Amino acid sequence: MAFSLQIENEFVQNSERVKSVDLHPTEPRILVGLYSGTISIWNYNTKTEEKSFKISESPVRSAKFIARENWIVAATDDKFIRVYNYKNTEKVTEFEAHKDFIRSLAVHPTLPCVISASDDQVLKVWDWTNGWSSVQNFEGHSHYVMQIALNPNDESSFASASLDGTIKIWNLSSSAAKFTLEGHLKGVNCVEYFSRNGKQYLLSGSDDYTAKVWDYHNTENVVQTLEGHKNNVTAICAHPEFPIIVTASEDNTVKIWDAVTYR
Repeated sequence: MAFSLQIENEFVQNSERVKSVDLHPTEPRILVGLYSGTISIWNYNTKTEEKSFKISESPVRSAKFIARENWIVAATDDKFIRVYNYKNTEKVTEFEAHKDFIRSLAVHPTLPCVISASDDQVLKVWDWTNGWSSVQNFEGHSHYVMQIALNPNDESSFASASLDGTIKIWNLSSSAAKFTLEGHLKGVNCVEYFSRNGKQYLLSGSDDYTAKVWDYHNTENVVQTLEGHKNNVTAICAHPEFPIIVTASEDNTVKIWDAVTYR
């Protein structure tokens, strides 16, 4: 006996989970990338949303201001990078950038380029003065590349965190990693540079529930392991003025650490 099914009602509700946040360097604006594929710009002085527009049916996993061009650049789970003028919301360009989800974008502070990191285990440099062409690939990770951090003391170098359990340091002029930091027992979700008393360090957070402080100039040396979270550490940063390190975890807590005593 033949029969058919008919949809009587369809209910669709996109999540508005925030996947990405970026601060404008000079204006009181916050750029938010949402799971629904929408980009939102908020003014934190007036506490109002100034603009909101959908750029994809896929989640916006990373979105950044390119302030000197009045652009925003966004990476979505459909593997595309999209660029918009945030003054008039006109699309500048879009292109398929990777073979898998794009996890992280970093805008170079002086050069006309953006670095992207992907689940395809590759990092790429995109030059917007050269038609947004890929001018360098970085390969060496054996799992998803989760985050990029630019070195504030050396504009030619940057770090990447990967679920292969390592952090790699790269130079823009070479496709091979300068060195690799190994010490986490599981995947590394986040990496950040940190300076104290004129000395440079790296911070990392991992699925092994810990964060680590690395001596950047002695790559074998883990200065401190920050223990206390009860689940994956997904974000880490250092305060630019105060001796404070902040970690966020899937245990639903944010921890504030003393950057001198590491308590």
